[in-house]
Amino acid sequence: MLGAIIGDIAGCVYERRPPKTPEFPLMHPFSRYSDDTVLTIAIATALLDNTSYNQALYQFARAYPNRGYGSTFIRWFTSSNPQSYNSFGNGSAMRVSPIGFMAQSREWALSEAEKSASVTHNHPEGIKGAQAVALAIYLARQGASKDEIREQLTLQVGYDLSRSYEDIQPTYTFDVTCQGSVPESIIAFLASENYEDAIRKAIWLGGDADTMACIAGGIAEAYYGEIPEYLMDEAMKKLPQQFKDIITAFYQAI
Repeated sequence: MLGAIIGDIAGCVYERRPPKTPEFPLMHPFSRYSDDTVLTIAIATALLDNTSYNQALYQFARAYPNRGYGSTFIRWFTSSNPQSYNSFGNGSAMRVSPIGFMAQSREWALSEAEKSASVTHNHPEGIKGAQAVALAIYLARQGASKDEIREQLTLQVGYDLSRSYEDIQPTYTFDVTCQGSVPESIIAFLASENYEDAIRKAIWLGGDADTMACIAGGIAEAYYGEIPEYLMDEAMKKLPQQFKDIITAFYQAI
């Protein structure tokens, strides 16, 4: 989960302002956590407290407004009676990493990912995006190889993960849909050599940088098992104490 949060913080300053070279600073003075982090923390809280995803997402979004939420999601959490709105945006995938880390079976990972997505993103593509990320994290934690992860995600959700990162990067453009950003985020992970390389590759694609690094970062943490200490230290400095406490409790629980 922390891998996803670090990806969000690292990527936020590059959203719509892609770096000009692949050698760019991952922690910028203006780096900050965005809606990706807030809603990831909300999903983790729902799992820890055995509360509904609906309640946790609603409460955390209202407690931490002005963090870059999409306009439709803003209407959702400012409503007195929020309802799912058939979205296929990548918001369902950016917040799902705690489910992958908590999962004890692939069936549970897929089922809970669908539940967490359907609160808002009940479109089939929105659900598929969340399921793909949760399953990738679960498989990585079970010791699956990258080839096995690629094969299982292709079978489960039908994503084309056979494309190379080098072919995608030169022409990729900003896309906030699950179908247009989740496969590419996964490919950035599959092409990586370590955690830092995964989030760097996701940002260097030049798309929805914070969300794509959040997605790739969560999977990379699960697969590589470690995150550079300097990235953890810098990220934690940028988080409120409530988030730090939830992160600590979450890792103790898994």
